[in-house]
Amino acid sequence: MTTWLALDIGDARIGIAVGNDQAWLARPLAIVVRRSKRQDFAEIARLADENQADAFLAGLPYNMDGSEGAQAKRVRNFVQAMQRQVDLPVLFWDERLSSFEADQIIAMSSSRKRKHNDDIAAATILQSYLDHLRQQQSSEIDESSSLISQP
Repeated sequence: MTTWLALDIGDARIGIAVGNDQAWLARPLAIVVRRSKRQDFAEIARLADENQADAFLAGLPYNMDGSEGAQAKRVRNFVQAMQRQVDLPVLFWDERLSSFEADQIIAMSSSRKRKHNDDIAAATILQSYLDHLRQQQSSEIDESSSLISQP
């Protein structure tokens, strides 16, 4: 089982979610208000340790045409610096429309108004990745089953 900590890295805040590939569910965990890289890394490391994370999943904000813009470069630079401080592997995952999806989730499920959706955006990024892993695993099982059943 791998426990993932997902990061939705923005200029003002970092949304964080947690999930694993056994329960196949992501849940919002925290919103870190950006202060300094040192403080941000320390808080991320604390949450990773507290949740026994095995790896990070960092949302990468591709442009709608699939290219990487300035924000994607900032995310890559942040992650590169973080890896010098926090010794866990990092995987990047497409986060296009995650904030939009988070806004829709909030609108449909909550009667109270939330000021920020960063943690929910991180959860949608992680859930997308976990769904992908589960589908991949299911396809592998289907393929191996058909190989076994052939005469």
